[in-house]
Amino acid sequence: MKNTNSVGNPAVHNHSFSSPPGNRSDFDIVSRNGSSRKFWQKLVKFLALVLVAVIGFGTGVFVYFYRILGNVNYVYTPYVQPEKYEPLDLGELDSLNLEGDTQSSWAEGGHTQVYVNPDFPIKNVAQKDKNIENILVFGVDSRGSHEVVCRADAIMIVSLDRNNKMIKITSLMRDCTVNIEGRSKPDKLGHSYAYGGVGLLINTINDNFGLDINRFVMLDFHSSSRIIDALGGVEIDVKSNEVKYANIVIKEHNHLFGEDVPYLTHEGYQTLSGTQAIGWARIRYSDSDFVRTSRQRTVASALMKKVSAMDTLGQLAIMEELAGMFETNMKSDDLTRVGFDGVSLSGQIVEYRVPADGMYTTQANPWMMILDWEKQIPALHEYIWGEAE
Repeated sequence: MKNTNSVGNPAVHNHSFSSPPGNRSDFDIVSRNGSSRKFWQKLVKFLALVLVAVIGFGTGVFVYFYRILGNVNYVYTPYVQPEKYEPLDLGELDSLNLEGDTQSSWAEGGHTQVYVNPDFPIKNVAQKDKNIENILVFGVDSRGSHEVVCRADAIMIVSLDRNNKMIKITSLMRDCTVNIEGRSKPDKLGHSYAYGGVGLLINTINDNFGLDINRFVMLDFHSSSRIIDALGGVEIDVKSNEVKYANIVIKEHNHLFGEDVPYLTHEGYQTLSGTQAIGWARIRYSDSDFVRTSRQRTVASALMKKVSAMDTLGQLAIMEELAGMFETNMKSDDLTRVGFDGVSLSGQIVEYRVPADGMYTTQANPWMMILDWEKQIPALHEYIWGEAE
């Protein structure tokens, strides 16, 4: 039988030098204590190495995360306290007409920069509930990266609701009739961006809808398609009547960019590429603008859910790839907080549309949506904050 000098080996315990049961010898005590010390030294060393690795990994991720955020297109937007805001005279913007075609072609690629007009600083409205943060996310209808002055499209309010552990997405129809500073008559919400940039757009939303928005994210549709592609596409249930009209937008994209993105060939649940998904979301011909904004919310929700399902490294990799594709007035600290909140709250995403059914009428020429403000504002506030205000 093989003998060893290990304290726990039966051969040693049966040796003639072993002590009777209950009377441990000095040899036993020294052997056991020596091995015990070595064991605990190794264990502590192992745990220390693990701890150092975890701290190092965590620090590395933290530094990496902030390096990524440094690549985000931060846009300085001036703020002013509401009581110090100097509004334009009524009618000062009446000479501007946005009912014509404001689109041009994408000739040089890139993305459209956010339009900041220093004459329209954002009125710094106090946040109504510290646990509910409302952020404006919007697209623009520019077709050229040189075309900064254009109309806002796909206007959404993303509400991070920490009280109820959810994200609320509210679509504001661009054709909502609102009062815009400097215009003597009510006008379309989407036009306010072209009249005075992001400051006037945010002020118009806050003033008309009683919201508390201070932060925004702006995308153009070309950048949006690249974001979807970076995530490997989104899963969308395409209806039979949508295939033809989505392909019209895809065809336009292929013509503008000299690409050959495949057309949709069938209805049903399927993974769409960026261009295909944007083509689907921007359908204008087969149904109403209500359904169109619903598609936009569907794409936004699908993106949020896809990112939230990734692990941390996957989310960081995606963030690095997407960092330069959007513009925002949020700095690194805000983006970090909003990003972590968004991931933690994305398990439940709900949607709402303004105007809601039964809370508006329409005007034919020009086409505008006349809201029933006495119904719509309380309903919107109840949706966002849980109570009518």
